[in-house]
Amino acid sequence: MRTFIFACVHNAGRSQMAAAFFNRLADPRLAHAISAGTQPGERVHPVVVEVMGEVGIDLSQAIPQKLTPKVANGAEMLITMGCGEECPFVPGVQRDDWPLPDPKGKALEQVRSIRDEITARVQTLMQDKGIVPVPTAAAH
Repeated sequence: MRTFIFACVHNAGRSQMAAAFFNRLADPRLAHAISAGTQPGERVHPVVVEVMGEVGIDLSQAIPQKLTPKVANGAEMLITMGCGEECPFVPGVQRDDWPLPDPKGKALEQVRSIRDEITARVQTLMQDKGIVPVPTAAAH
């Protein structure tokens, strides 16, 4: 099983969206994603829950979690999301950074734009890494 970690500071927006899209699109027998943060928030931002609901993904029960060595164990890749100096480092794991704005406090249209950019980046990542999409998965 190939594991990809999406991380941002509070694990309440960008990383939650990216992991949710990855898990929707990837064949779950072959790959999955985990989202985590260096300083997890109490909940996923309500505006993120709203824009993800618009594309049929329910994050209302998602709980931000801390990126720990146990969470990162066995991961193939860590994708950080514009967290600058606070971005985590996991020894031995390939890393990429997607410089995306934090959706916290942004207007609905801005968060939709961030969501759509994340969707495109997840699709490109999957293609670049040869991750087979679920045949019935529909990208929004």
